[in-house]
Amino acid sequence: EAGGAALGRAADKLFSLSGLFAVRKPKGPTSAAVLNLLKERLLAEAGVQTNGNKRNQVLKIGHGGTLDSAATGVLVVGIGKGTKMLGTMLAGSKKYTAIGMLGRATDTLDATGKVTEEKPYDQVTKGDLENVLQKFTGDIMQVPPLYSALKKDGERLSTLMKRGEAVEAKPARPVRVYSLSLQQFQPPLFTLDVECGGGFYVRSLVNDIGKELSTCATVQELTRTKQGPFMLEEHALHEDKWTIDEIARSLEHCTTLLLGEPARKKLKTEHPGETAVICE
Repeated sequence: EAGGAALGRAADKLFSLSGLFAVRKPKGPTSAAVLNLLKERLLAEAGVQTNGNKRNQVLKIGHGGTLDSAATGVLVVGIGKGTKMLGTMLAGSKKYTAIGMLGRATDTLDATGKVTEEKPYDQVTKGDLENVLQKFTGDIMQVPPLYSALKKDGERLSTLMKRGEAVEAKPARPVRVYSLSLQQFQPPLFTLDVECGGGFYVRSLVNDIGKELSTCATVQELTRTKQGPFMLEEHALHEDKWTIDEIARSLEHCTTLLLGEPARKKLKTEHPGETAVICE
């Protein structure tokens, strides 16, 4: 009886959770898969049976912006009424650390793809790279990758690409880069810190930098270190903390964070290009 009562309390607590928190997405799974795993964990902890879809209560949970499966870092999660706040996360500022590799291009613009081109890169100096970064700072035009979460006729481009369908590149669109700096240069590898607005693709940036340097480049590793006010080291819950109590604590802590968040002025043309993903 006591066990049942405790589970009942856990379920009540789970379904009363509301707000935004952040998890640390590991490398490998898609953002949607991470969300499903988180949801499964929480429902299991609360002892909520999910036979088919005959749940008496629906756990509303969603994320505020896809991270590539090969990428790691901050994934903002909304739970309960918090799912309505995810749109602001898509448009807000984000920070990334990316390791790029010169001399190689792939179809996905990252290390998971097939190599499509190899070019010499030994002519590229640290100075060349730093000079090129200035061209990619501020309000710039960017063509999103073909392998992306953007949609055509309701289907993700990445899904269409994997099926082998011909996909036309989306037109270039305005994106905003608040800051861009070179952290390390050890050819063929280079490390960038990027702070950008909504709808920005670091993979496209690295690809464009390669072309600008008369070679090619692809993302080797990508980490989102900040999204809105959520910082990777301070706020993102590691997988061992995906529990009802830890999330409740995190939600409490994050309420004050969100109140202090300065509203970035949105570009009139800014369109995150993907909507918050909410699964029920």
